[in-house]
Amino acid sequence: MKLGFIGVGHMAQAIILGLIKAEAVAPTDILVHGGHLANYQAFAEANGLQIMADNQAVVTGADVVILAVKPQQKAAVLTDLTDLFQEKNQPLFSLLSGVSLADLAAIVGEQVPIVRVMPNLNVQIKQGITALAANQSAQERALPIARQLFGKIGSTLPLAEPDFSTFVALAGSAPAFVYLFIDALAHAGVKYGLTKKQAVAIVSQMVAGSAQLVQQSSQSPWDLADAVASPGGTTIAGLLALQEAGFEPAITKAVDATIAKDSE
Repeated sequence: MKLGFIGVGHMAQAIILGLIKAEAVAPTDILVHGGHLANYQAFAEANGLQIMADNQAVVTGADVVILAVKPQQKAAVLTDLTDLFQEKNQPLFSLLSGVSLADLAAIVGEQVPIVRVMPNLNVQIKQGITALAANQSAQERALPIARQLFGKIGSTLPLAEPDFSTFVALAGSAPAFVYLFIDALAHAGVKYGLTKKQAVAIVSQMVAGSAQLVQQSSQSPWDLADAVASPGGTTIAGLLALQEAGFEPAITKAVDATIAKDSE
């Protein structure tokens, strides 16, 4: 299968790296084109991708096209490609946040198979989660392709379109919140004498292991926290300090702000 990317930004590059690591697609079968060659030429050449002359060449040469441009560029990019998509009955996978299946179909046509694909950057290391929603034309052929392709670089989740903004907050944006949490804990470790490198190594492994325990345990995260917190011990003192500082309301506000921005 030849996979075409229109737009080669951070998310597109993360997907490409994950697919190459998973040996899901040969690098020479990945066709790329973006608005500014200087921004992705080194990446494409280092990974053996095919750099195409224009978007039309991507659609013509690919079996599936992944649209990875800025949302406000959708009409300008897709209008010139509509005839090609319709002629080839070409599956279109869209990474565009806040752009619905109906928005895309209004440009390229209802008969074109369209799948909204919302991954996070963890697909780069085959640990992503990707939300999927498809129009009627994509149900029989394109949606199974999306499940198989993105299943190679993490897990996939069928999701109703109205829930995509929440998914963006919890899976797409929240890794940044986790990185900030890791850095804050590491800074606290530095305060008490560790090097930053030591502290980051400790905290990042703790977060990775804790996440795996949540996935594998039948207990809720709150129950697991209770299990760590011995009566009168250090952990409960820390938990109460977090609550007093507004830890959970701060997280909720971050999710609220992310959803509000995605829904604009």
